[in-house]
Amino acid sequence: MTAPFPKLSASSEQGRPRSTAPAGENSANGEDTAGGRSAPGPGTCDDPFDRDTLPTPPGATGTLLRSLLAPLRARTLLTCVLLLLQQAAVQVGPLLVAYALDRAVPALRHGDHGPLIAVAVAYLLSAATAGGLQYAFIVASARVNQDVLLDLRGRIFRHAQALSIDFHERYTSGRLISRSTTDVESLRELLSEGLQELVTVILSFVYISAMLLWLDPGLGAVAVASLVPLYWLIRLYRRRAGRIFRRRSTAIAAVIVKFAETMNGIRPVRAFRREEANDAGFRVLNERHARTNGDALLEMARYVTGSRLVANTAVAGIVLWGAYRVAEGSLALGVLAAAVLYLRRLYDPIDRLGMFLNAYQSAAASLEKIAGLLAQTPSVPEPSTPRRLPPAEGDHPGREVVFEGVRFAYRTGGEVLPSFSLTLPAGQTVAVVGATGAGKSTLAKLLARFYDPSDGRVLLDGVDLRDLALPELRRGVVMVTQEAFLFSGTIAENIAIGRPDASREEIERAAKAIGAHDFISALPEGYDTDVRKRGGRISAGQRQLVAFARALLADPAVLILDEATSSLDIPGERAVQRAMVTVLRGRTAVVIAHRLSTVEIADRVLVMEGGRIVEDGSPAELIAGTGRFADLHRAWRDSLA
Repeated sequence: MTAPFPKLSASSEQGRPRSTAPAGENSANGEDTAGGRSAPGPGTCDDPFDRDTLPTPPGATGTLLRSLLAPLRARTLLTCVLLLLQQAAVQVGPLLVAYALDRAVPALRHGDHGPLIAVAVAYLLSAATAGGLQYAFIVASARVNQDVLLDLRGRIFRHAQALSIDFHERYTSGRLISRSTTDVESLRELLSEGLQELVTVILSFVYISAMLLWLDPGLGAVAVASLVPLYWLIRLYRRRAGRIFRRRSTAIAAVIVKFAETMNGIRPVRAFRREEANDAGFRVLNERHARTNGDALLEMARYVTGSRLVANTAVAGIVLWGAYRVAEGSLALGVLAAAVLYLRRLYDPIDRLGMFLNAYQSAAASLEKIAGLLAQTPSVPEPSTPRRLPPAEGDHPGREVVFEGVRFAYRTGGEVLPSFSLTLPAGQTVAVVGATGAGKSTLAKLLARFYDPSDGRVLLDGVDLRDLALPELRRGVVMVTQEAFLFSGTIAENIAIGRPDASREEIERAAKAIGAHDFISALPEGYDTDVRKRGGRISAGQRQLVAFARALLADPAVLILDEATSSLDIPGERAVQRAMVTVLRGRTAVVIAHRLSTVEIADRVLVMEGGRIVEDGSPAELIAGTGRFADLHRAWRDSLA
């Protein structure tokens, strides 16, 4: 009959703080909330996860950029010096032309070849020096750029892995891919091309303005004054283009998300003939991206047209005025020629400055998104002062698990687990059953510390899980899900994920204990067979056996099996159940089950409903009773008849 629940106490505490976990777990078995209720989705409030851009703290973008460049300060300074010297060598040319026209050519008419030869040699030397410095700058800046991008990609990858499960259940993998590819590529374009253009324009402005003012103050003043309308033109372009590039970054991320989602779900897409509908949805996103690209090109065209109009008008005016002064003898011809050459060098980069602004706006929008991602903190943080588990007692590796006054609710509401207390003795195998949405997977995820409780504690041998360093926790508690995810690589590598230092002998011993050795040995390369993406080279049952071998080799004190047999056929289920007996022996185990055949190996059964445990007892006691589990068991037996 139904047990009197001596270790279970329920209460209805109110006003507790809610968890920062997301709305909806999206677990493998579709369990979202207690009692079958759907928790409010992320779209029901102003959730930043619904937008492509996560909130970016003030100053985070600049801080990120400085932190990337700080280790490369010396090399960055070297690239600036090389560019400074290269521009100085380039700007010598017009001065040599002025000297040739005003001094060397008249001297040549009097039979003196020396000045002209000196000018020619100096011009060649300046050109060679500028070329050499340009080569050195390109090499040095390329190394700095690659180191920055290498560091940034690594940061994104490491940070994404460190973020908690609730983040990944809300922020799609397609967006993460967009951050580490498209957005990093935008920054690469800025670093490799845009910054050089900007520094070149600034140095050209400084050098040429100084030279023009030195050659002729009047011409220099007019040239500098002509830059005022260009400044306002650039400012207008930057403001308008910034909005466009933020929209473009969001649009391309949406394209990547749609593409990744469709390809990952290609089987149901083909099975339910969703190709045309997906194509229509993708076309909308693709066209939106194309429109934002068109808007960016249109703004660029407006900027280039305006800048060329200003530049050509200024050059024409200065040439006419200078020619008049040459004619009246107040200006040397060589000075006018040098001024015209300098003006062309001053205004030519203005067009390229538009390309820099293009790259800058794109990179700024991308860097803002990356900074927003890197600013996210794990909702399951490492403890400031971690504790270690006490030494295991007895021969078995299991440890006692205690849920002490635990409550759990989602960030946007939707309480999943009311306050309850529960004790799982060391070495006991506990099966948790109930309807979809009863809170089974939530209980398991709290034990694995994928989430922290809103209130109360989960203890492992008396130690709060929040006080355990995550490596210590992951060694003590292991979860095997129904998906049995395998990574690209060999079977041996996949088995050894929990213990990378395990020998081949230990790997094979674990596989033999599980009953996986025979099918592994029959594969073309045995344990060295590459299982390929998601383990697609082997069957679902075989993947599950590999997952159990992985868990056995990791040797955890507490093992959680979340619907480990729900996707298997009868022979596969029986093979996995035999493996389960081996893996669970002596360990504390929580087995989440829909198939009641899995429950037969349990010492104890918990029946959950609405986030509460409504029945608690041994399988035999509950089957003999008249409660929910007895009804479920009879229905299951009838289905087998």
